[in-house]
Amino acid sequence: MEPHGFWQRVEDGPAPPPPHRDRFPAELPDGRILHLPLRPLEGTATALASLILNQASFAVEDALALHLAAALHPHAPDLLVGLPTLGLGLAAATARRLGHDRYVPLGTSRKFWYDEALSVPLRSVTSPGGGKRLYLDPRMLPLLAGARIAVIDDALSTGSSMMAALDLLRLAGAEPVAIGAAMLQTRRWQGVLPPGLPVCGVFASPLLERRDDGYWPAG
Repeated sequence: MEPHGFWQRVEDGPAPPPPHRDRFPAELPDGRILHLPLRPLEGTATALASLILNQASFAVEDALALHLAAALHPHAPDLLVGLPTLGLGLAAATARRLGHDRYVPLGTSRKFWYDEALSVPLRSVTSPGGGKRLYLDPRMLPLLAGARIAVIDDALSTGSSMMAALDLLRLAGAEPVAIGAAMLQTRRWQGVLPPGLPVCGVFASPLLERRDDGYWPAG
């Protein structure tokens, strides 16, 4: 598959079994398959499935948002908060399917009216260099007051970006009722996020280990 061909369609299942060579078949709750490219981790014999959501077709984004909204519905959120950058589109699409009229975006660009006290350091698996900060526009504070909040990102991997968002919301006096993501990437996030906080995902992807005939789920 050409690089620009990934993330463009959801196909009928079932998922092909391993070994996987250039793609990982992510299985959605309805049994359909979204093929994701494999990203080898430098200096290791392992790889991860990759999802670049802002390169996906609208049909794929719609399918992921529909499933995520269904998973979040039992927790009755009335406000979604989206993480930059790839979580913003998913949060907006999911909020619409939950019947909300808006969502709250977090950002990494400091506007001149922002309050530095409403920011926290930000690191992620795709941007490990550090130096970024996560900001909440102070004008959004009235929307958070008393709301049942779900925090949305495109993927949960190490959990570091999501923890930054939870810390930032805590500074704003908000305690979310759920977390949502399209992809639950490996299980590293499980030991990082607060125990007891519900995590809703559309599909899971494992750490993959390279063998002679291709990549297999590790562990």
